[in-house]
Amino acid sequence: MLPRTMRFLSASTVSRLRSRSSCSNTLLGFLRLSSFQPGADSATPLSSNPARPSAGAGGRQEWRFFTWPRALLPIALASAGAIYLELRPSTSLSESLLDQRYEGRKNTEIVFERMELPEGFIEELKSILQENMTKDYDERYFHGKPQNSFHKAVNIPDVIVYPRSQDDVQKVIVACNKYKVPIVPYGGATSIEGHTLAVNGGVCIDMTLMKSVKELHIEDMDVVVEPGIGWMELNEYLKPHGLFFPLDPGPGATIGGMCATRCSGSLAVRYGTMRENVINLKVVLGNGDVIKTAARALKSAAGYPWCNYQVTFRLQKLPQHSVVAMCNFPTIKDAIDVAIATMLSGVQVSRVELLDEVLMKAINIANGKNLPEVPTLMFEFIGTEAYAREQTLIVQKIASEHCGSDFIFVEDPDAKTELWKIRKEALWACFTMAPDFEAMVTDVCVPLSRLAECISKSKQLLEASNLLCTVIAHAGDGNFHTLIFFDPENEEQQREAERLNNFMVHTALSMEGTCTGEHGVGTGKMKYLEEELGMEALKTMKRIKAVLDPNNIMNPGKVIPPHVCI
Repeated sequence: MLPRTMRFLSASTVSRLRSRSSCSNTLLGFLRLSSFQPGADSATPLSSNPARPSAGAGGRQEWRFFTWPRALLPIALASAGAIYLELRPSTSLSESLLDQRYEGRKNTEIVFERMELPEGFIEELKSILQENMTKDYDERYFHGKPQNSFHKAVNIPDVIVYPRSQDDVQKVIVACNKYKVPIVPYGGATSIEGHTLAVNGGVCIDMTLMKSVKELHIEDMDVVVEPGIGWMELNEYLKPHGLFFPLDPGPGATIGGMCATRCSGSLAVRYGTMRENVINLKVVLGNGDVIKTAARALKSAAGYPWCNYQVTFRLQKLPQHSVVAMCNFPTIKDAIDVAIATMLSGVQVSRVELLDEVLMKAINIANGKNLPEVPTLMFEFIGTEAYAREQTLIVQKIASEHCGSDFIFVEDPDAKTELWKIRKEALWACFTMAPDFEAMVTDVCVPLSRLAECISKSKQLLEASNLLCTVIAHAGDGNFHTLIFFDPENEEQQREAERLNNFMVHTALSMEGTCTGEHGVGTGKMKYLEEELGMEALKTMKRIKAVLDPNNIMNPGKVIPPHVCI
């Protein structure tokens, strides 16, 4: 392969992307970059304080602030698209775009470009897509790696295509299979485990022009959509009908990628993951065959080696009333004990979120607040006004029996918004703590009864490290995330971040947990799957993939470790 030195995006690309970017309508106004969209827009019924480390006692760094899917699918194979994470908001669009994105902001290594595609392949793509494709280096560079992923990329796609229909998708995949060219589907680019990395170059299928709502069945409470639509855009469309889609990953995540990785979010404790909400998929297999996975009356799952182009899933009624509550605890264990007791009490809580003391400190600094810097639980209760209040009082009593203090709850819409901002802005606050550092964002999931033990063991190691680390958890289903900040130019810090991540994963696996609760496997978690599932399970997965994708063109180099042989 031919070496090519990395270069910055051109001014024209920065200008184009700036003009096409839009802010999400979350409280944070997270930045969501729209992909380059050649040609006219497709028809759609939618309307849409930094911190610095300083030497502390014993030479340890101290951080001082300055103002300013739980279980893996048995045959969870190569993902069919990008997944979710809360997008890291940038201080400016141009700054974020000019990040050296292959290995983080400080990378200066050479990137290797794939050799030329087979003769005749590009001409065949042009005959299918006309102007809806590009070999422009800047566009390929932009699609080469999710903006917030810490995983290294040694390649970029050779060509980007923008299908507008099932027919386009099918013909592109048939051509790729004919010439044995790898395919990487691309949605919101919110993946952090390397799902959209073009490991072997090839074709990046950007699905963002396929974003229509095809059918809405109000009485059946389901909807049929194309994969490029974002979940937040969809909920704006559904709101006038009194309905909503009850999964809430990071802003910018698209439905196709959410299906591909069986995502969840903070509402999963009430409504389940993507597995429980998807009814059926229409997909294109590696050989170009189109199949439907189920009737509209049934549910299905996602994660197979195919490219989905249409999704049908369940909807929920917008809650009649909601209450948001918050409570402080002296230890992580006390907080988790309350989360477990709440679930066992029969209270149908819609959210139970845990923020550790480091997060609370970050929120105070970033937002000028004065909240107790201790482990904190946040709850959301929904239903009728009387029911939501009753559930709140039950949990308040439970919290008081487990050393809970300062239990507050609000019902006024503005007050709820302000209180819930604490949780919504947690990740943003952490990213602003170390703007010049890379963040390793990782997650695991364990049985709820082992969550306190798993977090406590992980926290002991995190606190002993000289890296800035913090924990946030979906405490109602055993899933927690760790953010580990490190200098990408410092190999010792990179190794330390990996050591912390490895410890957390192996600890979770020793407790009958999984290496990933909702971020997916991608390239980042492949190395843990043999320990989690066993070699025979991996061989079975690879055999199934070989049947559905005999030329191994569908997002190769993901999920199944390369040493697995059949």
